[in-house]
Amino acid sequence: MTRPIEVIGFDLDDTLWDVRPVIIAAEQELARWLHDAVPGFEYLPERMREHRQAIIEERPELSHQLTELRRQVLLRALQTHTANAKALADDAIDVFLEARNRVELFDGALDAIAALKPDYRLGALSNGNANIHRIGLGQHFDFAFSAEDVGAPKPHRALFDAALSHSGIRPHQMVYVGDDPRLDVDAANRVGLRTVWIRKSPEAEPGETEADIIIEHVRDLPDALKSL
Repeated sequence: MTRPIEVIGFDLDDTLWDVRPVIIAAEQELARWLHDAVPGFEYLPERMREHRQAIIEERPELSHQLTELRRQVLLRALQTHTANAKALADDAIDVFLEARNRVELFDGALDAIAALKPDYRLGALSNGNANIHRIGLGQHFDFAFSAEDVGAPKPHRALFDAALSHSGIRPHQMVYVGDDPRLDVDAANRVGLRTVWIRKSPEAEPGETEADIIIEHVRDLPDALKSL
């Protein structure tokens, strides 16, 4: 007999909240903090992108280690302005992460999570550096892994393997929920997971594989899962 679904894994950014305004606000807060902390220093996004590209070329392994990559970008930018660059870069990262984890959940997202919690183990699997505990969602989730934790971003299977190993289940016993047809749906399908695609618009095109379920809003997830 096929064992029932036991675990639901969630992508985070753009699945449970809109990440773009979060990053914009965090960048703005970081710029204000640096302006006050380092006289004469200007936080210029285009200059930061140049540093970022140079660092990735030098250290490709940092491409999916978003927090450490940002720290190295800040360190490089600050080194020409202050002898205290390392300590300031560390403090600046804390400022950024504090703001980066102030998110506004999509309408109905928290209700959906709360409705699923009694019947499933819930997990977060993200390429980004959002932290469910800093956000205030930690009590709802049984585990969380990021690309930095496992050493590779989606579509690599490492995040899914970590979830399966942690949970002690087979792939068909887990559903993965995400907004990206390739990084979420295709990647999870290839590992053998069940998948739910949150399609944000009717014009959105699928990836190479089909999701088991397609919904438009995360609030629809509890009812949709009844069909699996």
